[in-house]
Amino acid sequence: MTTAAEKKVDETTDSKTKKLDEVYSENPQPKKLDPSLIDASLLERMPKPTGWRILILPYRGKGMTEGGIALPDNVVEQNQVSTQVGYVLKVGELAYKDPEKFPGDPWCKEGDWVMFARYAGSRFNIDGGEVRILNDDEVLAGILDPEDIFHF
Repeated sequence: MTTAAEKKVDETTDSKTKKLDEVYSENPQPKKLDPSLIDASLLERMPKPTGWRILILPYRGKGMTEGGIALPDNVVEQNQVSTQVGYVLKVGELAYKDPEKFPGDPWCKEGDWVMFARYAGSRFNIDGGEVRILNDDEVLAGILDPEDIFHF
């Protein structure tokens, strides 16, 4: 049984703690990822990738068609699962350190948009959204804007 004091603590914690779902802005299209909304406390609560792994936030895409028709949430979520584009949240300490595999510069760094294979990495849900952990060699390309890639 929950006491009144415990409920108040839960309500206070919930109102101050940003959830992963809240980093998707509503403007100009519903639910478009806005990396500037990822605050330090949210990032600190994310898992820290170990070794050569990378933590990726998959691009969710628009919640509306170009004709202005709003897409149901389950369609948007289904597109997120099959997306091949994501935002690099964290990079493990050994990522891109192998000189034989990566003789040049790292393929990506925190804050970059990248492409990866459709079923690459491990998927899991955290605090209202899905994230993936990929190996450093699963990154296929770096991109400037996820809207440049055709999503379906």
